[in-house]
Amino acid sequence: MENHFYVVIVYALMHLLLVQGARQGQDIKCGACRALVDEMEWAISQIDPKKMIQTGSFRINPDGSQSVPFSRSESHLLELMEEVCEKMNDYGERVDPATNRKTYVRHTSRDGTAMDLSDVAFDSRVSSSLKFACETIVEQHEDELIEFFDHETDNVKDKLCSKRTDLCDHALKIPHDEL
Repeated sequence: MENHFYVVIVYALMHLLLVQGARQGQDIKCGACRALVDEMEWAISQIDPKKMIQTGSFRINPDGSQSVPFSRSESHLLELMEEVCEKMNDYGERVDPATNRKTYVRHTSRDGTAMDLSDVAFDSRVSSSLKFACETIVEQHEDELIEFFDHETDNVKDKLCSKRTDLCDHALKIPHDEL
């Protein structure tokens, strides 16, 4: 009877560790997706919206031209996707004490303003995990990324990371300024 008790305890602990590991894996994937979207949106916003590029397609604008904004052209988006995962080194990990869920936040501001990083952990393993998850997302969801970014879309983080790819099951509970 005593051996049965230990088997049940070991099984329960293994199950708990498995569930915890799966949730941590999902937190990383979700965080990487949300950070990727944030970085892509920022990079797109840095390009002059008047800068146009000729398309090689049969898509004709109402004015008769065959040009699209460079910032949202497929060639520019592909270029951004090649570089975006390097930006994961700019993120740290924040753990919600109530839920123990992890979110990922930039630890360097883009404009030089001071940031409150008192509850953000910096760890090269976190950066490496985010970068790997980001690269996997770019590889597996390249078409969706181009589809979402080739024209302006509201709430890309929720639409892409939750609804389209199911990388975030809890994203709607995350404030929009966090990743």
